[in-house]
Amino acid sequence: MILTNEQRDKVVGELKRIGADLNLSDEQKHKLQDFMVQASEKLQEYRQQNPNATTQEILKKVMDNRAALRQHVVNFLTPEQLAKWDREVAEAKEFLGHKLAA
Repeated sequence: MILTNEQRDKVVGELKRIGADLNLSDEQKHKLQDFMVQASEKLQEYRQQNPNATTQEILKKVMDNRAALRQHVVNFLTPEQLAKWDREVAEAKEFLGHKLAA
């Protein structure tokens, strides 16, 4: 599952929209961006180490990263921001056309 430029743009656009909706401070934006980069690097590393991974296996890794991200954002989002974050994640039932578990 290699992201096309269009898919990558879609993900980036959605993250920017969510970030704007959360009204993040500069520090929060930096923390979130750092973690997203780390998660992306972990996924790329997984894909390199597992070149024959199925789409389902990759989606599971994405879901694992999503769970780790949730644990991370709890540390720096306000309760109001966290509630919005959780709503946005709950509404994100598809990742690039693939259904994810809620």
